[in-house]
Amino acid sequence: MLGIMRKYKESPVIKIVFIVIVLSFVGTIFLVWGRGGDKQSGPAGFAAKVDGTKISLDEFEKAYYRNRNVYEQIYGRSLTPEMEKQMGLKKMTLNSLIDNVLIMKEAKRMGISVGNDEVAAEIAKIPAFQKDGAFNFDQYQATLRANRLTPAAFEDAQQQELLVQKARTKITSAAKVTDQEVTDAFKKQNDKLSLQYVAYSPADVKGGIKLTDQELTSFLQDHQNEFKTPEQVSIAFAKVTPAQLASNVTVTPEEAQAYYQKNIDRYQGKGGILPFDQVKDKATADAIKQKAAKQAYEKAADAVNKFKTKADIDGAAAELGAKVQQTPLFTAQTPAASIASETELVSRAMALKQGELGGPVETADGIYILKVTDRKPAAVPPLAQIRSAVEQKALTAKAAEVAKKKAEEALAQLAKGGISTKDTATFGYNPQGSIPGIGNSPELIEQAFALTTAAPVAKQAVKVGDTWYAVKLKNRIEAPLTDLAAKKESIRQSLLPKKQQQALEAWLKDLRAKAKIEINPAVVGD
Repeated sequence: MLGIMRKYKESPVIKIVFIVIVLSFVGTIFLVWGRGGDKQSGPAGFAAKVDGTKISLDEFEKAYYRNRNVYEQIYGRSLTPEMEKQMGLKKMTLNSLIDNVLIMKEAKRMGISVGNDEVAAEIAKIPAFQKDGAFNFDQYQATLRANRLTPAAFEDAQQQELLVQKARTKITSAAKVTDQEVTDAFKKQNDKLSLQYVAYSPADVKGGIKLTDQELTSFLQDHQNEFKTPEQVSIAFAKVTPAQLASNVTVTPEEAQAYYQKNIDRYQGKGGILPFDQVKDKATADAIKQKAAKQAYEKAADAVNKFKTKADIDGAAAELGAKVQQTPLFTAQTPAASIASETELVSRAMALKQGELGGPVETADGIYILKVTDRKPAAVPPLAQIRSAVEQKALTAKAAEVAKKKAEEALAQLAKGGISTKDTATFGYNPQGSIPGIGNSPELIEQAFALTTAAPVAKQAVKVGDTWYAVKLKNRIEAPLTDLAAKKESIRQSLLPKKQQQALEAWLKDLRAKAKIEINPAVVGD
């Protein structure tokens, strides 16, 4: 194909609008570049297999990192793991790769092909290969070399990408917006409605709910984590501070100077780093403090090791010349007062087994050794002890269920009549779903504007806030169709992208349903 590209060496300026297609292009390009076509198996392992075609882990990772970089440029910041998880970036990437394998196979079955001249023309449009606005063959070769790509591999990738684009275009171009859909859209945008509605909130129905002991017991069983008491421990502990050992610690002038050199940034004056002679006393005192801290930690570690087998905290404390203190039972969230500020000590206490001697734990306040003297695991108290709390939560949950059920029952009653309703003011369609007297609900407003005099009752109850609504068309003021003819084509064009997307999604869904797809769960796992 290099011969074809040479034809474009002196071609005129090609003006294009550069569009980054995040998923479809990335999916195809890495399928081809990563695997070199279907002829190679790629690295060991696989991300997915599609009718026998392997998407290797290497291909997936290249596509994933490319996608992530694109989104980071869009957002102007690095994506956190939480953001990636919320976006479903890994799953999105793999789905794109799978879709492109399916599309390429289907495109060939449909008889779609891409000629060499088409590939050459597309490559010639890429700005990276242009000089002074025209395709430059030397720059083309140099750019590929810089990216460790051969012309054959790159041109193959472009051919596959064009194949995918042609297949997609064939499907989307077949999508049509009917005259009835245009009329319906015109009416939705211009008609005015008023509704009759019935509303039920949990507060409305709560007073009539009586819960039995069996219902409370069942609720407690199903929501145990909401009522568990936290795990509790009590510890015996002893503390030694470096200050207790500092009086017995000395350092040589060489040790003081070595400490100074290692921590030289601590000794700055207005003019910069102070010479050792000017800070000798401070450096010596700091070196003694550090040495004392090290010795205190080592002494505590030796004491723990010596008495660990018998978990004898009294013996370990005596070795340190420290006093043993005891805490009452406490939780990780509410530590005992004597150790409330020692988060690391509390964390270690929660991790130790009952009767186990642990430490040393170094904190800003000192060096601790500890022993768990009692432990009470997290547990669900008997219903009798927490009846009030269970009753309150169970009643709230039951009230929400009853409110929904009553709204659903009201739909049938609205169709028959004979039920007390409220009326909304007249309103028009709006994307926010603002309905007078009800609030904002895009879901409900879509239902409302689908109602007709022949079918005036909504098919489903809709929740707005914490309230459930059942609605019925009261009146529809139809806009005159005199303006429809003038707006018909603009409406059709506004509806077409969604119709094309729906056609594409339906086609891909059908391709997936017919294919044998095997996904490596480790690839898209949390």
